[in-house]
Amino acid sequence: MTVTHHVRVYKSAEELPREQQLAWKIAEVATDPVEVEPAVVDMIINRIIDNAAVAAASLTRRPVSAARAQALDHPVSRGGEGATVFGCVLQDRTSPEWAAWANGVAVRELDYHDTFLAAEYSHPGDNIPPILAVAQHAGKDGDALVRGLATGYEIQVDLVRAISLHKHKIDHVAHLGPSAAAGIGTLLGLPTETIYQAVGQALHTTTATRQSRKGEISTWKAHAPAFAGKMAIEAVDRAMRGETSPSPIYEGEDGVIAWMLDGPDAAYDVPLPAAGEPKRGILDTYTKEHSAEYQAQAWIDLARKLGNENPALRDPENIASVVLHTSHHTHYVIGSGAGDPQKYDPTASRETLDHSIPYIFTVALQDGAWHHVDSYAPERAARPDTVALWNKVTTAEDAEWTRRYHSEDPNEKAFGGRVEITLTDGSTIVDEIAVADAHPLGARPFARADYVRKFRLLAEPVLDADEIERFLELVQRLPELSADEVLQLSIVAKPGVLDAAPSPRGLF
Repeated sequence: MTVTHHVRVYKSAEELPREQQLAWKIAEVATDPVEVEPAVVDMIINRIIDNAAVAAASLTRRPVSAARAQALDHPVSRGGEGATVFGCVLQDRTSPEWAAWANGVAVRELDYHDTFLAAEYSHPGDNIPPILAVAQHAGKDGDALVRGLATGYEIQVDLVRAISLHKHKIDHVAHLGPSAAAGIGTLLGLPTETIYQAVGQALHTTTATRQSRKGEISTWKAHAPAFAGKMAIEAVDRAMRGETSPSPIYEGEDGVIAWMLDGPDAAYDVPLPAAGEPKRGILDTYTKEHSAEYQAQAWIDLARKLGNENPALRDPENIASVVLHTSHHTHYVIGSGAGDPQKYDPTASRETLDHSIPYIFTVALQDGAWHHVDSYAPERAARPDTVALWNKVTTAEDAEWTRRYHSEDPNEKAFGGRVEITLTDGSTIVDEIAVADAHPLGARPFARADYVRKFRLLAEPVLDADEIERFLELVQRLPELSADEVLQLSIVAKPGVLDAAPSPRGLF
């Protein structure tokens, strides 16, 4: 049974006992000792595999190298064993907050891991790096890690269902700080009071604007969730030392809701599991087959289908216009409704192209496929026939696709839309897609074998065969892992791979 927690703004003169505050309710979910269901355990394993896959593919990219270098410039803190860093040998460890930073950037860099979209959007797999780092440092076993990750996913999903951040141009990682803090609290078996204080600080320090995902998108896009995970760890550490945080952080007269979200008259209904109710939030999330913004997943599948069925659609000389009728979110965030000229710029950054559905649809249509590196290459974006066709692709909001995007019925919730292609001879081609092929309701839903296949594909260029098998064997025994085995839950690059990566120097 789900309990709906009604959240509104309270004036300072009004009494709001902490037991009625959203941060306390989140902490109560975190301290509920309910068992983790087998389906949830299996999905947690899938998502750890998924994170490792996309991290492997990004090990030599400059933002990941920079974050890794920052982390390795910090020694293991005194309170534990330290935590591993993706790509490095298992003995090379750093303080857990810096491991969360480096690994969080590696996971997020290619925009290629799991997603959940509702009132807000999110990548709940961003909870894994900070919770895993703390588990390694604190000597926790696989069972404790599973419990912590189930909480992190649950709180992330519940907040995303109820509270829109992007509507007010607040970055979605504001839901990640509290969820990671709650997950770490579960992992460590902390009391409700301590988790409550950690959730408050984690939210307070991770509310930032959406400019990181607007216009010319910078490398901070990958760092933003890593920063939220790092802040969550620091918030837990501070709360464990008995320090307090701004309160009530959500409902206060000068709090997040009143001044950053819907204002002093706002109210939200946040669904949270009742006491004794299993945490199933992860089962409502979905991963990506393609390295692109989630709203692009279904469009890639439709575009490659159309291009393969009718190669003439790949030639801009045959096309008068392409209109993607889609949801409000897709139109205004990654479509022409954003008003960003950068979304049509062949010299734009990879991060910007990843948030341009006109570009993505064009390349998938012409190539009949999508590749996490080749599809974003500067020479691919600059191809004259691609630029010509790209500039003929626009988006339009469709009320029905917007309704389906926000539907709470999983059987009709949709992230795609309808394409209308007008040819130069005046004829039209119309087709539509509701969900990506890899979605649970799609043509080819992802299962364990698909996660493993994705990991092998992305890891083979940078990991030895023995290392691939070691990691896969280990992670699939997750609930029974000892603390020593949890310390081995990382990936080690082939000799020379990291040496060939950029090695930027900084202050540390």
